[in-house]
Amino acid sequence: MIKKSNTEKIILGIDPGTNVMGYGVIRIIGNKAELVVMGVIDMRKESDPYLRLGKIFDRVTGIIDSYLPDEMAIEAPFFGKNVQSMLKLGRAQGVAIAAAIHHSVPIHEYAPLKIKMAITGQGQASKEQVAGMLQRLLHIQQDEMPKFMDATDALGAAYCHFLQMNRPETDAKHYSSWKDFATKNQSRIKK
Repeated sequence: MIKKSNTEKIILGIDPGTNVMGYGVIRIIGNKAELVVMGVIDMRKESDPYLRLGKIFDRVTGIIDSYLPDEMAIEAPFFGKNVQSMLKLGRAQGVAIAAAIHHSVPIHEYAPLKIKMAITGQGQASKEQVAGMLQRLLHIQQDEMPKFMDATDALGAAYCHFLQMNRPETDAKHYSSWKDFATKNQSRIKK
C-alpha cells in the first residue's frame, strides 16, 4: 500500500483490453508527476470471455487497493469497423470502471486522440512516440520500459489527466465556432 501526504494525488490510468489491459499509476506532488508503477493484466491464457472480465475486476480492484488512487483516467474505446471487437473492448472498459466505482474512485475518460495530443502535441502520434515522450517526461530508464505498449498507453491516460487537471486558468474568451468568434468580434473583422 502506498502512503500519501495531504499534498499528493495518485492517478491510475487504464488502457482497456480483453487480451492485455494496461495500467499505470503516477503520483502528483505539487505540479510534478512521477511514475509509481506500470504494467499489464495479461488474459491471453484464459479462453472464457466472462472469466477474463472477472480477472479484470479482480486485478483492477487489487491495483486500487494497493495504490489508493484519488482518480482514474481511462482510455475511451475508439469506433472501429469490427463491432464485435468494439463490444468486447466496451465490456472490458465497463468492468474496470465498475471496479473504480466500487471503490468510490472518480473516473475520467479520454479519447485516444486527446491522450496522444496531450502527450506528444500530435493526435496521430504512434504508440512508440507516446511511450518515448512519457519516458522523457517521467524520467523512465530504458530498462524500465514495458514489453507491452498497453502499459505506456495506460500511463498516457494518467498523464493526460494530470495535464488536464493542471490547466492554468486564463481570461481567454471561448468560442464555439468561427461563426461565434466573428459574431462576437465584429470590430476585428475587415470589411
